[in-house]
Amino acid sequence: MVSLRCKMIVKQELQNIGLHYVNVDLGTIEILENIGDHQREQLSKNLKTFGLELLDDKRKILIEKIKAVIIEMIHYTDELPKVNYSDYISEKLGYDYTYLANTFSEVKGITIQQYIIINKIERVKELLLYDELNLTEISYQLHYSSVAHLSNQFKKITGLTPSFFKKLKKKRFENIEDL
Repeated sequence: MVSLRCKMIVKQELQNIGLHYVNVDLGTIEILENIGDHQREQLSKNLKTFGLELLDDKRKILIEKIKAVIIEMIHYTDELPKVNYSDYISEKLGYDYTYLANTFSEVKGITIQQYIIINKIERVKELLLYDELNLTEISYQLHYSSVAHLSNQFKKITGLTPSFFKKLKKKRFENIEDL
């Protein structure tokens, strides 16, 4: 899992600059000592080499936490939660959903629901490429009300039908194999 790798990198970089951590978790680091400007700059520079960013802005941190919960929920769990997404995200992060939704929209320019849909469609693409589940099974797994609803959302986001997307990807793989 990506987040485990990130945690390991962050822990190593904290040790490299002489900081002792209590906890490294989803978007947060708890350290024992006060961090100086030089150490903060060094940590930020070191993390950037791994594609990670040190965030100081509380709103940006909250947005990253929201995104991480959504990505984990859609991409890294076998079954989506039975409760609605707003309750799930609110419970996971310990904030009122209205506050989370307003903050997310203000910073990202899209709603949490739109971000969820985008990620669900990305997951549909992955599952179509794995070719282990048919569209009905994918629809059920991702809690779509029907295959038609999934197909409509897929086409709205990608401009393609799920079946055309699958054919297109298979054709590309065949062309690559022919090289």
